Amino acid sequence: MEYIENNKEDGCVFCNAQAKQDSAENLIAYRGELAYVILNRYPYTSGHLMVVPFEHQPNLELLDPPTRAEMMELTTRCMTVLRGIYNPQAFNIGANIGEAAGAGVKEHVHIHIVPRWTGDTNFMSALGQTRVLPEALEVTFERVRKGFQE
Repeated sequence: MEYIENNKEDGCVFCNAQAKQDSAENLIAYRGELAYVILNRYPYTSGHLMVVPFEHQPNLELLDPPTRAEMMELTTRCMTVLRGIYNPQAFNIGANIGEAAGAGVKEHVHIHIVPRWTGDTNFMSALGQTRVLPEALEVTFERVRKGFQE
């Protein structure tokens, strides 16, 4: 956690990512017309994705209806892609809008898509304050990117 908190980049992490070419560096797996899909650099589970509008806004109501509609369609597509790759038993989908709601990046709204399995949390998260993932982030990126290409 200390590494995450002490390694903040200048500017908006999402705006910075969308300005780069898509690769395992920026973790953007798919670009739509008004929004894109990016892997969470600090995932809760393997396949933890986020749908982010290109427009830098702090909440959904400041986005136009076509952008919100595309974000919802991409959220649904994320679920389809993740089902094909990981066969999750369930999903958590949501947006933390504002600091009081727990937003890590409060200035650029985004939707989290987290695949879930029975028993996917264990003592490591609760006692060790760490998460154990079964594959490297770069491997997850390649699998998700390929899933969007199919």
